[in-house]
Amino acid sequence: MEEDYGYLEIRLNELLKKKGLSKNKLSHKAEMNWKQIDNYCTNSITRLDVYVLCKLCTVLGCEIQDLLVFHPPGEE
Repeated sequence: MEEDYGYLEIRLNELLKKKGLSKNKLSHKAEMNWKQIDNYCTNSITRLDVYVLCKLCTVLGCEIQDLLVFHPPGEE
């Protein structure tokens, strides 16, 4: 059923590498729990929190499309 609608990929891990930040450093800057950051990095969350997304984009100085990528159904 999920594959019928595609999926979202969270590219936080790639952004952290690009910005030269660790998960620990980001958790302090964004005032977030380290485990929450780790869950976003490993794409293991099921519900996105728009407040968290705003925090991440602000701290990382990126746009939402840098953080989230939609993969339509049938795309490998």
